[in-house]
Amino acid sequence: MKMALQGSTLLIKEADNVQFSVIKSWNKMRWDKKTQLLTGTADMELLDKLSSIVRLPPAIEQFRQRLHAVQDAIDRERVNQDPHPMATFPVKMPLYAHQVRGANMCLIAFGWASAERIGK
Repeated sequence: MKMALQGSTLLIKEADNVQFSVIKSWNKMRWDKKTQLLTGTADMELLDKLSSIVRLPPAIEQFRQRLHAVQDAIDRERVNQDPHPMATFPVKMPLYAHQVRGANMCLIAFGWASAERIGK
């Protein structure tokens, strides 16, 4: 099986019959008859399922690890009891703690928070 990552789209070629049927059963990828490729969005769920049946190429495995790191940072921020704003938000009134947490989680999810802030 050959895999490639173009942006956030995962391409799979030359999967055997068993792999093809398992991947199709997840309903996360589509078969393109013209190019003979399975295509789908490379989200964390799909990459985790694929890693359970085959060994992912290094670049795709690194992408999967990065998705997990971002999700872990969001989860840590979700339960943060004393959140501090990661940016200056354009609001006049002071934000409540849950609003700061939500804004920080958005910054992390969209990749706008600095790498050292994600780890804290």
